[in-house]
Parts: sequence; C-alpha cells; structure tokens
Amino acid sequence: MSRTTPGTLLLSRLGIGFELHPYAYDPAASRIGLQAAAALGIDAAQTFKTLMVEVDGRPACIVVPADMEASMKKVAACFAGKAAAMLAVPDAERITGYRVGGIGPFGQKRTSPTAFDESIALFERIYVNAGQRGLLLSLAPDDAVAAAGAVIADLTA
Repeated sequence: MSRTTPGTLLLSRLGIGFELHPYAYDPAASRIGLQAAAALGIDAAQTFKTLMVEVDGRPACIVVPADMEASMKKVAACFAGKAAAMLAVPDAERITGYRVGGIGPFGQKRTSPTAFDESIALFERIYVNAGQRGLLLSLAPDDAVAAAGAVIADLTA
C-alpha cells in the first residue's frame, strides 16, 4: 500500500506534521470509521469520518466523529442552505478523486466548502482518513481545520 496520497502531499507542502496509521480495511464493515478505530485500538470519538454531502444541490464536505451521525438540518444551516443530503457515491468519488471508504478532507480533486464538527476541540490529536482505504492520519485539530480551509460547527444529531 502506498502511503502517499494527495492529502498527505498537501499536508507536507503546508508544513503540517502528521502521523500515518495503516490498518486492515474491511470492505464488509457497515461503519468504516468504527472499524478503523477498532482495528487501531483508538477511541471512536477521536476518529473522524469524512462525508460528502450536498447542500441545496452544491457539494460540501463534513468531518464528524465516527461514532456519531450527522444532522442534515445542522449541516444545511452550517453552509447557509435550506436542505442537505448525502452525495451519491459516484458523485462523491468523482468530486474528491478518492474512493468511498478512503475519502479524506485534504487534497480532494475539487475543493468543496468543508466543516469539522466542534468536538474536535476535545482532543489534542484527531484521526481522519488519509485519502486511501486502510490508512488514517493523525494531526492537531487546528492544523486539520487550517489545511482544509474549514469552519468548525455543531454538525451531529
């Protein structure tokens, strides 16, 4: 498995420190973020999943704890929209350049507005997908927000 992705290249170019955490990806897992946390022995609340959504028909990226569900009402409000829904898998993969199960918030092919759930403030380091199935990276929350050009908001149900 390559440990270089567009996301890791972006973080390196920005001079942001991160650590890589490979794990055995289970394509049959119903909740990939929880499976990754369990495989690495880390807290699921500290492991964040990257979801591609559409708000009033426009793509956006949200990053929420793996053990929580996103509130589409809060997501829509975060991006000043009326309605939000999950983006279809082919659209998410086309926009990000990543495969579902390996979508990370950094280095996406097309930049979309991005928001991290406010719970990132609870941790010194968070774990997010590095842009490849079976590979997470950890970094400081402030660095994650800066690298993604993101906002912080309450996004969970």
